Amino acid sequence: MYRLDIYRFASSTEYEYKFVGNYGAKGEKRAPKQKRTPEDIERQNQYQRTKTVRHLIKANFKEGDYWTTLTYPKDTSRTIQEVSQDVSKFLGHMRYQYKKVDIPCKYIYRIEIGSRGGIHVHIIMNRIPDLDRTIQKYWTHGKVHNELLDDGTYESLADYIVKPPTEQQKKLLKTFDEEAKKLIRYSCSRNLERPIPETKEYSRRTMREVFNHDLVPEKGYYIDKNSIRRGVNSFTGYRYLYYQEVKLRKEQQAEPVKIYECPVCHQFTIDSFKCDCQRKNVKHISRKYNKTATKGRR
Repeated sequence: MYRLDIYRFASSTEYEYKFVGNYGAKGEKRAPKQKRTPEDIERQNQYQRTKTVRHLIKANFKEGDYWTTLTYPKDTSRTIQEVSQDVSKFLGHMRYQYKKVDIPCKYIYRIEIGSRGGIHVHIIMNRIPDLDRTIQKYWTHGKVHNELLDDGTYESLADYIVKPPTEQQKKLLKTFDEEAKKLIRYSCSRNLERPIPETKEYSRRTMREVFNHDLVPEKGYYIDKNSIRRGVNSFTGYRYLYYQEVKLRKEQQAEPVKIYECPVCHQFTIDSFKCDCQRKNVKHISRKYNKTATKGRR
């Protein structure tokens, strides 16, 4: 049996096919399972963090809301506790301003350390009148840089908010106090809507049947090819499929996405019959032929 989770948002829809249960589905050729390594576990956890933040952004913010960076002057020395207090005081002022216009204050933020050790704050906030001036008024510790949200998928923004620290940043973190863990976590307001997917379960169809059909978007949407993740789960040995549809703009046109199964490794490719394993085989055969031809000329 497999399950389809559908997450619907204002500007996009996400589809996730995956197997549930311990035995898979009839007609599925299970690939060999692999033992999880610490790197595999961390990669999966990172993917889940990105997915959670991406859903929070899609469900609570929209195009025209603010992506803001709050900075301190160069060579400013602040502890993590002091920065946290600065952010709390700033958000207290902001919540009061939102309350005056009867709009809930929604935000997601992360305190980050720069490559040279400087601390700054990234924050997403929903728009109210004169928000840019209000932010500048109540962030009294340094400069403010504002950008407007304009991406319906928010994949790169979610990646940025939950990105792990670099090796250089890890070294710098050791110089801070015990609250340095706040530099690798994000925080958000409690009033954020947390999306719940529509769920469909299938017991008679298999993932092979799903892949044998083109991915056709709903009317008014197109399939973001960069979002497609498909293949065989190395831990369970069963197939999975994830993709998202994005609302069309006036100048865009939607086209179905063709998916092919590789007869060699049974992985799936998009709009191209030959996958990586076949290209490698072609190169190997080509090198072998060239060696044989060279030997014959001697």
